[in-house]
Amino acid sequence: MKVNKLQLTFSSLPENVTIARMVASALGAQLDLPINELEELKVAVSEAVSNAIMHGYANKPNYFVTVDFEVTASKIKIQVSDQGCGIPDIKQAMQASFSTDPERMGLGFIFMQSFMDELRVESEVNKGTKVTMVKNINPQSPSSH
Repeated sequence: MKVNKLQLTFSSLPENVTIARMVASALGAQLDLPINELEELKVAVSEAVSNAIMHGYANKPNYFVTVDFEVTASKIKIQVSDQGCGIPDIKQAMQASFSTDPERMGLGFIFMQSFMDELRVESEVNKGTKVTMVKNINPQSPSSH
């Protein structure tokens, strides 16, 4: 089975969210994902990377976010890691409308959960957070193209 792995490490700058989205989109397009699933993939990656930048690093640009992509014929696995402040209560953080920033809606994890087939969040206070998301690929039947 062929496995394609990519690793992106970039400064914790908001403009780099777009780069992570573009890579996710390019990988999804190689697998002929339908447009709606490509959009969902991009939103999930955007939310995870944005969380690392805004919450993990409090928008400080002198840190790094790493995104690991692993693509096979049956799934896309995406892992977003930071070495930021960590999440004291993961269960609470994953609740709808919970945010440590009053300007934010607190829907990032909700989007990730609904758009991906698997979501795992590991975090340790003052050590960082790792978000692992998996999107299963359903083989398209020839008639659906």
